[in-house]
This record gives sequence, structure tokens and C-alpha cells, in this order.
Amino acid sequence: MGFLTLVAALLLLAAETSGSFLTSSSDSEGTFPRNSSSSSGRREALGVSKCNWFRGKWVYDSSYPLYDPAKCPFLDPEFDCLKFGRPDKNYVKYRWQPFACNLPRFNGLNLLEKWRGKKIMFVGDSLSLNQWQSLACMIHSWVPNSRYSLVRTEALSSVTFLEYGVRILLYRTPYLVDIVNDRKAGRVLKLDSIANGNAWRGMDVLIFNSWHWWTHTGRTQPYAPSPSSINTSFSATHKSSTIQNPKCRWDYIQDGNKLYKDMNRLVAYYKGLTTWARWVDRNVDPRRTKVFFQDISPTHYDGREWNQPSQTCSGQTQPFFGVRYPAGMPPAWAVVNKVFSRIKIRPVYLMDVTGMSLYRKDAHPGSYSGLHSGTDCSHWCLPGLPDTWNLLLYSAYIS
Repeated sequence: MGFLTLVAALLLLAAETSGSFLTSSSDSEGTFPRNSSSSSGRREALGVSKCNWFRGKWVYDSSYPLYDPAKCPFLDPEFDCLKFGRPDKNYVKYRWQPFACNLPRFNGLNLLEKWRGKKIMFVGDSLSLNQWQSLACMIHSWVPNSRYSLVRTEALSSVTFLEYGVRILLYRTPYLVDIVNDRKAGRVLKLDSIANGNAWRGMDVLIFNSWHWWTHTGRTQPYAPSPSSINTSFSATHKSSTIQNPKCRWDYIQDGNKLYKDMNRLVAYYKGLTTWARWVDRNVDPRRTKVFFQDISPTHYDGREWNQPSQTCSGQTQPFFGVRYPAGMPPAWAVVNKVFSRIKIRPVYLMDVTGMSLYRKDAHPGSYSGLHSGTDCSHWCLPGLPDTWNLLLYSAYIS
């Protein structure tokens, strides 16, 4: 498929699927690819053949949140909105309610028992960090007196619940595919290379995420950690791990043998995600490892998306409660579904959280972050929305 043809196809796919998320219990098909021969298998694996967990509404629940952030030893200032002065608290009280069923209540002790002796790894960008910390807090609230170890580095971090031998890891990589140093071109984002995947082998559960940084240009591109920042004790058990470049800013994109100064970012994302899907097909043994992909996490910088043109997430105190989110689904969501329709290995679980997350314009740190200056409408407060992502992860794993 030629470059321009691929661009046109992806933009057409995005236009066709935009706005397809409906909060309607009559839509039994959910937001999985409708033309994929394997989509029904994924729905069944996620427990949504009879009930789609991803179709529902946000309801106020006075029993929420699921943990006290002041008692969680893993929570970064970046996400601790209450500690850094957020005055409203209703955003922690919303629970996701599927239309046709109830989600199981989260039970951290049950999850530790099921994961006893296992290694779980989140792989992705700062949204993976957001979700990793959420899950660690959720589990810790069930076993507050249990011994744990915490290792934090820029590249690889881990929380281990020692009495259960459960190790929950975080591998930071914004694009999933590799960035390498080229003597002539500089830093190159290689859309068809995924040597970093060597570090993901041997895990019992993998939870992937990538999109947030694909849209960034120039000086807003991210930095990744230097290899020296990786914990040596962890690296000793993963000798095949390769982190090829300490900085995630890139000068060129490489696709095959061709270098581009830039390209349509949806096309680049499609190609990079296709490389990831190929890696999964070739390297994951479904009898040993369960693989999840966290769908697009939306931002709320532009109030035109929910019919409030002059606003951002700052000052929002409640979710969007309309029947249809005015802006529809982001184009990258269509890319994810297109790639997933072609994955051969089963089971790979698509956690289709984009629609429910679009409604949570109230759940970002905004100006109440202990790390960012300005307004953060990309990440999520904790407790908050990522707890629901993890509840869905828990539901999928135990079902």
C-alpha cells in the first residue's frame, strides 16, 4: 500500500468510526472492530459476549474511592491531586456501571493469590506509570501490613509484594518501537524495529500502552532515561534487554530503508503498532503470558470537544453526561482497532477504555499536580479514572 493511499485509508477509517461510541444499552456490538473475524473471540474472552463492560455510564458512588491516597506509599506528586490542593472531591466518587451487568468488586487479596509468584509488566509511556501506580495503591489497600519492596528508576521500576512473590513492573518506552543512534542521521525512530521487546520476555502478564507521544513535535518530544539509570539488579535478570538510546527525541523516522524528516502521525502510529503486533505474534506464548493493550487515553485541552469552546479540563468538576460525546472517538482509536483486527495470536485483550475515558473531563490533575506547571489535561488524578481501568483489567483476568 502506497504512502498516500495508507494516509487516505486511515483518515477514512477514522471518519467512519468517529462518534460511534454510544452510551446505549441497545448497542450490543460494543466498540470492537465489527468486520474482524476474531473480534467475537476477544469479546468472549473479556466477558462481554453477553455483557459489554465498556458500554455504560458513570454513576456517583459514596463508597469510592477504592483507597486512601495518603496511605499509599507508591503515589507520585504528579497524580496526587488532593494533596496538592484540588478543592473538589466528587471526581473520586464516580464508578463505571455497565448497562447490562455489574463489574466484580475489586479484591486485591484475591488478585495477589492469583498472581502468586508471577511477574506483571506495564509497558508504555507516562500513562502506563499512571496505571501502574494506581494498581499498586489498589492492591496495597487490601494488604496494608504486607511487606513490599519498591525500586524506582527512570527506565525500569517495580513493586514487589514479598509475601506473595508478586512483582509488578513498569518499563518506560513512549513508542514501543525503537529509537537508535545513526552516525549521519542522528536519532532515528525505527517503525519496523522492536529490539526493546527483549526486556518484555518471560512475563506472565503484559499490559501495553502507546499513543500519547506520537503527536508531539519539536521540543515537546519526550526524553527517556539513560541506561545507567536502570537498576542493575533488575538488568542482571534480563541480560537480553536492550535500551539503545538514552533520549526519546528523534530527528528522523525510518520506515524500511527510507528516512523521513516527518510523516503523518496516524500513519506512523499504524506502522509502529503493526510492528508491535507482529512482535506479539512471534514472541508471546499464550499458554504462558496474557497480553492486554490499553486503548487510547484521551486528553481534554479543547472544550470544543464537549461543546464548551472556551474551556479545558481545568475547573471541571463532573463528567460529561450526554448520550454521545460530541467530538466522537479520536482517530487513533480507529488505528488501534484496525491493527487489532489483524493480530493472529489469541488471546490478546483490547481494553477499550477510550469511550468511558472521554467522558471524564473532570478527572485530570489540571493545575493540581505536584510535578507539572501549567495545566495537565493528559494524565489522571489518583485515586481516579485509572482505578477503573485496573478494575476492568482485574475483571478480565479473573473471568
